[in-house]
Amino acid sequence: MKLIFLGPPGAGKGTQAKILTEKYGIPQLSTGDMLRAAVAAGTEVGKRAKSIMDAGGLVSDEIVNQIVSERIDEPDCSKGFILDGYPRTVGQAEALQEILNSKHTKLDAVIELVVDRNALVDRMKTRVAETIAAGGKVRSDDNPEAFAKRLVEYSDKTAPLSQFYEKTGLLKKIDGMASVKDVTLAIEKALH
Repeated sequence: MKLIFLGPPGAGKGTQAKILTEKYGIPQLSTGDMLRAAVAAGTEVGKRAKSIMDAGGLVSDEIVNQIVSERIDEPDCSKGFILDGYPRTVGQAEALQEILNSKHTKLDAVIELVVDRNALVDRMKTRVAETIAAGGKVRSDDNPEAFAKRLVEYSDKTAPLSQFYEKTGLLKKIDGMASVKDVTLAIEKALH
């Protein structure tokens, strides 16, 4: 099962991906994690990414695409994977299509968690309160100002992916405002 999760920050992508990874034994692939792993492993592409990140720059699509391509060749992806946070742009989506074609495989579905943007701020505040109560470390971007910026960036850059994947027939829109259990059930239903 090869999936992409779309949705703005706080929509519940990570929560749902965790549930599916446990159920199907497939990894959740986050670009941040993949970049850090490539840097730590000292791969050629990891070295290129490290020099850019050390200089405070954004890693190019070319490097991110290459890291994704190499990562999905790993043995734990043989049964499938969930891409979370990639692709971020239509350009990356087109590159992913080429990568998958070159590997003679394809996506099974693109799951978009549709949520009320105003409710997301409340969710973020709740997550912060729960993290603090549990003695955890709060993400640096879990504050109203940074969160608002992340939502705008999502709307500008990533939301067009919804239209892109709708044209391919792969897009499955799920009400992300439902309970975690109901969202999981809706995803399961959409996949079968």
